[in-house]
Amino acid sequence: MRRFALPAVAVAGVLLLSACSKDTNDGGRPVPVGGESGTTTSSTPSAPSTAPSSEPPATTAPATTAKPTAPTAKQVIVQPGNFASNPAVQGLVTSYPLYFQALVTKDDTILKKQFPSFFYADVSQGIQDAKRNGWVMKPPGSVVVVGAKSTPDNTVAVQTCRSQTTQYWDPKARNWTVVTPKGSPEVIEMIKTGIGWMPYRLATSKGVNCASVRYPA
Repeated sequence: MRRFALPAVAVAGVLLLSACSKDTNDGGRPVPVGGESGTTTSSTPSAPSTAPSSEPPATTAPATTAKPTAPTAKQVIVQPGNFASNPAVQGLVTSYPLYFQALVTKDDTILKKQFPSFFYADVSQGIQDAKRNGWVMKPPGSVVVVGAKSTPDNTVAVQTCRSQTTQYWDPKARNWTVVTPKGSPEVIEMIKTGIGWMPYRLATSKGVNCASVRYPA
């Protein structure tokens, strides 16, 4: 029995040495990280996990552009000329359209509410006469500033020339109420108020010559 035990032990030792020798010689082969020996990796990206949507892409409606509106025609054009930098003349250019509107509509309400009382008193009678007699004034009108002078009353007398069309037409007489082919002079004294320069009163137009004035409308 003893002579058979030794060879068995020797055989087991030989097998153990053989296994250790095999592992030592095979250590140079790389093993993928996180995987088992023999697995391979691919550089090709994987296909998306979700299938493409079958709905068509949303389309954006083209932007619509609004049609440009035509500028509103002015009822009256006030041309300041060489006096445009004068604050009193600037006030006249701003306020005259309201004055002209009252003449055209033959309604002095706006003058009574927004203009100094002296100026309202000077022009309201003429508006009432136009309403009573059926006189007509149609725009456009033209006013040209031909002078601006300071007065002892701390006002500025702005000298203007009004075109023939800036007058009333008398349908009964079939003529202008003021027959002035070259335009008629009008002097308006401007006064500085809390809201700026406003027409204060009408002044004498003596000495104002409109013979060579050219009107913008």
